[in-house]
Order: sequence, then structure tokens, then C-alpha cells
Amino acid sequence: MSALPSESEARAFAYDYTVGDCGSLRTRLSAAEALLRASGALWLAAERALVVADLHLEKGSSYAARGQMLPPYDTRETLGRLEAEVAALSPAIVILLGDTFHDRKSEARLAADDATRLRALAGGRTLVWVVGNHDADGPRALPGEAADELSLCGLTLRHEPRPGLQPGEVSGHLHPAAKVKSFRGTVRRRCFVTDAERLILPAFGAYAGGLNVRDQAFAGLFIRPPLAAALGHGRVHPVGWRSLTED
Repeated sequence: MSALPSESEARAFAYDYTVGDCGSLRTRLSAAEALLRASGALWLAAERALVVADLHLEKGSSYAARGQMLPPYDTRETLGRLEAEVAALSPAIVILLGDTFHDRKSEARLAADDATRLRALAGGRTLVWVVGNHDADGPRALPGEAADELSLCGLTLRHEPRPGLQPGEVSGHLHPAAKVKSFRGTVRRRCFVTDAERLILPAFGAYAGGLNVRDQAFAGLFIRPPLAAALGHGRVHPVGWRSLTED
């Protein structure tokens, strides 16, 4: 059986959310309504905005260049999942929330068909590349607008969370993951993490990995013990702070 806790356990701090028919978790984030999708994408319906963080495209080829062989299919898989979200939601704007590429040479290593797929994301919609620490230069030959941060739905979207309390901030960078251990077993999943004031997105990239939300890197970022929204198979599982454990 799953080690994920029940929804009643997750409501220990009275977070206001519902799990929809599509398996997504609908919640309030500062003054905005947010939909946390099982893919790891954020949907802001008021602006028809699709937000994904930390794709780390071409991580496999970056490791291969240093002699660490990984199957070179991460970009293909990641773009396939992103295309599925675009097809399902028909967004007016797609926001890539930083570290879209794994390093500054990744764009040059893209296969021609993967570059074509990235260009297609800008077809009939706005494409915004929020720059991150891995891709600080932004795209060179691909369409879209580069930005350090942007404001949308009363929220501030940036790659790296700023220290201290930042109401309305949406970020990535930390690759949050939730680990739950109980008598039913142990699971570790990528997750969103939020205190209803700010939100950190999970890494969307196939090879991006995750950092336990109990890690010190998350300390001091939330006004109250946060809720983890763990990614399951077609469903987001809300997990209360007391149900989370360290690695």
C-alpha cells in the first residue's frame, strides 16, 4: 500500500485545497488561485499561464561530455511531457522558470528535432524564459522573451527563492522532494511546497532529481509549516509537514 498519508492528515494546518477530478490540487496562493498539476506544472487559469521549472535540458549530454554516461533521452522525455501539458491546457503563455538548460552550451547541443519542438512552444502564445543560475544568458537562437522575473496574477515569478518571507513568490531552483515513512512503507516523490503565501515548484526535467524539503535549504522560507504536494501517478497527494521525514 502507499505510504502517503490521508488527506485528513495533510489538513493538520487547515490549508485550503481541493483535489480535482484530473488529480490536480487546487489551492489559494497569496491572492491567486493556483492549480498544482501531477506533471509538476503550475496552472494559473486567470491568465491561462503554464509554469514549469528546472527542465535542465541536455543534462545527459553534459554528463556524457565529462565521461559520465547517461542515456541521452532526457530532453526528449521532458519536452514530451511539456507538450502534453500544452496540448491539455492550451495556454496563452508558457513560463520556463529558470534552469531550462543544464548549462550554457546546452542549446548548441540540442538535436535539430528538439530545437524545432522548443520553437513550436512559442507558436500562437507568449513564451517567457526566466533565467536561472544554469542558464543565466537565456536562449540565443530560440524564440521567446528572457526575463529575470515577472509579475502575474499578483504573484512574483523568479527562479531562485529569496531569503526570508516573500508573500506571493513563485520559484523553482531547490527541486523539492517529499519523503514519507509510515507503517505502510516509504516513498520519496518530487513535490510542490507551499505555505499558501509562497510556492516552490518541483523540477520538471527528467534527470533533475530532488532535495528533501526537510533540508536546511528550505529553513526560514515559510511563515508556517508548509504543505507538500507530492507528485503521484496522475494525482497530486497533499502531505502535511508532520508526515514528512528526512532522508
